[in-house]
Amino acid sequence: MLSEIAAWLFALFVLDPLGAEMRQRIEKTSMPVEAIEQSRQCIATHGPRLLERAGQEPGWAVSTAIGVATGWTPPVGLFDARDPNCSVFARLLKAGSDQSVEG
Repeated sequence: MLSEIAAWLFALFVLDPLGAEMRQRIEKTSMPVEAIEQSRQCIATHGPRLLERAGQEPGWAVSTAIGVATGWTPPVGLFDARDPNCSVFARLLKAGSDQSVEG
């Protein structure tokens, strides 16, 4: 039960806001369709893995959710930087709202 609550909190405070931020950044930047798809693929691939870890490690899930929600933990660090899709997503998250992100 604790693991389910931890995974829910993680999704609520980490994954859901990341998805919303991604949509917001896409609306404000000029991105190639390929870059948008790569960013979505990163979340689709790594999101379930992060939720699984959150369910297995409730302490990690809660501390990470609090860290991301308060700005102490950069969400980019949660995704595999070696994954080309996630490198595009990382650039998207780091980009200013008036900058373009190239894929």
